[in-house]
Amino acid sequence: MSKDRLFVERRPQGDYAVRRPNAQRASDVLSTQGEAIARARELNPTMDPLVERVRHTTRGKPDQWRKP
Repeated sequence: MSKDRLFVERRPQGDYAVRRPNAQRASDVLSTQGEAIARARELNPTMDPLVERVRHTTRGKPDQWRKP
């Protein structure tokens, strides 16, 4: 996986972290998923971020890969 790829993940506190693969700390933490996606696109405009699914939809349910 590219080290330039960014992830948007929901944190237990309810806000959203923008981070790179294998990073110990987030690049940024924002209050909404939309703001976090926009920030990830600012940090790397050439690649879409990978976004954790956080709600139930007709096409799926929340992702289960979150770290404990």
